[in-house]
Amino acid sequence: MLAKRIIPCLDIKDGQTVKGTNFVNLRQAGDPVELGRAYSEQGADELVFLDITASHEGRKTFAELVRRIAANISIPFTVGGGINELSDVDRLLNAGADKISINSSAIRNPQLIGDIAKHFGSQVCVLAVDAKQTENGWKCYLNGGRIETDKELMTWAKEAQERGAGEVLFTSMNHDGVKTGYANEALAELASQLSIPVIASGGAGRMEHFRDAFTLGKADAALAASVFHFGEIKIPELKSYLCSQGITVR
Repeated sequence: MLAKRIIPCLDIKDGQTVKGTNFVNLRQAGDPVELGRAYSEQGADELVFLDITASHEGRKTFAELVRRIAANISIPFTVGGGINELSDVDRLLNAGADKISINSSAIRNPQLIGDIAKHFGSQVCVLAVDAKQTENGWKCYLNGGRIETDKELMTWAKEAQERGAGEVLFTSMNHDGVKTGYANEALAELASQLSIPVIASGGAGRMEHFRDAFTLGKADAALAASVFHFGEIKIPELKSYLCSQGITVR
């Protein structure tokens, strides 16, 4: 069994780390460079950095901030937000990112997935999916959860895999920030239908929720934000807890 990964996520707005509930009511959570350095030192396996208003505001992710974060960490680093073309990917990889996360741009232009995989390798391309459980199933959303699309979660994730995505980062908008656990049924279905790693996002509130994402949800990695940012869960303690539950972590 591959070791499971613990991934803190820095949602960035106006150069500061923020965290909300169900994608709204954002509050400040600190300096991203300092947080990134702290997580790297605490034993996080990877870091995700999302410029959460870049697509909505129609601008590029800050390469300079990416450069500063990369200089202060020693773990793999995924960057997303406002990435629409190969030159954006090139710029961010040169600034120190290891992987690129695309969401809205992939829905609008699915060919971008294949282009990134072909030019930079599948391992660089992470498909991020913001999905909400509706009366008509799990629907994918654009622009940081602002616009519903006709794309259905499982169908879209499978298409992305076929086009060359190396991982799927699935955030349940229903669970985001409410700390009642991850969307384990949907995660398990994704894991069973895909051959690429699935990263769980949205809902972490207690250590047990990470355990459940790995056991019930069959996720390969679990991402969280506020429980780490506000010191509710410490990464070394989380890892020792997961080991005590028989889950292999890095």
